[in-house]
Amino acid sequence: MAEQSWLHVPLKSAAGRATAEALAGMPVVDARAPIRPAALRHFLCGLTLPFRKEFRQADVIYTRNLWVAWMAILFGQKVAFDHYRPWPDQIPPLQYWLYRLLSHPRFIVKICHSEYTRRKYLALGIPEDKVRCIRNGYEPARFQARIPLEEAKRRIGVAPGQKTVVYTGRVNHKKGLGLAVEAAKLRPDVLFILVGSYGDGPIEAMARDVPNVRIVPYQPADKLADYVYAADILLIPPSWLPLAEFGSTVLPLKVFFYLASGRPILAGQTPDVGEVLRHGHNAHLCPPDSVPELVAGIDALLGDPGRAARLAEAALADSRDYTWAARAQRIFALVKDRLETTPAETGTWGRREFRAWRQQSGQWLAHLIDKGAWVLPPRPEPPVPPAQPAEQP
Repeated sequence: MAEQSWLHVPLKSAAGRATAEALAGMPVVDARAPIRPAALRHFLCGLTLPFRKEFRQADVIYTRNLWVAWMAILFGQKVAFDHYRPWPDQIPPLQYWLYRLLSHPRFIVKICHSEYTRRKYLALGIPEDKVRCIRNGYEPARFQARIPLEEAKRRIGVAPGQKTVVYTGRVNHKKGLGLAVEAAKLRPDVLFILVGSYGDGPIEAMARDVPNVRIVPYQPADKLADYVYAADILLIPPSWLPLAEFGSTVLPLKVFFYLASGRPILAGQTPDVGEVLRHGHNAHLCPPDSVPELVAGIDALLGDPGRAARLAEAALADSRDYTWAARAQRIFALVKDRLETTPAETGTWGRREFRAWRQQSGQWLAHLIDKGAWVLPPRPEPPVPPAQPAEQP
């Protein structure tokens, strides 16, 4: 652990400070920024941070905000930036600025949560050692008291023997959940439980007249475990939508606590998920955006309990490498190493790179005007085999 660390966040009250310090295990520096709106919060956090004495005393600024990273570089600090989004692909006009920012000698490392995102930054000409993949994780304490399947079903009011497909996360149209509702219509004997509703949205409307779809409001962590353990199948909707169209999800967090639950997992063959979940090893993967393939996957797992159990056991074994504590240790070791390493030479942008930048930026602008969407959808890629060594600093 570092000899001294500070957490720079906006606070509502002294009680909020005490809570934040207890959770973080370090002193909190109150950011001179409001909680809302988010854009103003980010802007003022980055603008005022360089004027705090803790900023000047630090050896490195570790941030998940590009604006804060840029301001820290401008005011003479070293920066480690940790974020999951493939910004070079999603918003191509940012590419040259990202290249210049990451190429700066004081920008020590860009930490990605997936190899999928890492490849997008390497394509800018950034040296491999400066862009690293350290995947997300889960909190083991959430899974210490395992609940037998039928007991968990009883707790949430599911009849004994009723087969269940469970999704946890935000219930909205950006997660590909329309596939689950359509699959439920074809398998009326299976109960589909979608946990994480925040109101009456498009998915809630789709499911209103489907009797074997149960929409459940957002649940706190202790209650969520009942639903996870009540799953005959844990579902990550097999869709390109979260990754390609909306860009809001890359290798979702639920992958890791699904692994740790020791329940069978059904997901899609997308390149981000395919880095951790392997078909026939720790999950059943099906082609994305196909209701028939999703139904076939459900039938395959429910129809072969022995195979489902083997996949669940392998998932549980694989989860041990993905705790938050392990991730923190990897990041600490990586940042320490990068602080002691001479910055690598960065490739230069020539005519080819500028031409590709202008072309992709034009495609992005046309997409923004046509669709009103800020994220440029990528071309579909085949699943990528797991690349475990990339996680080691």
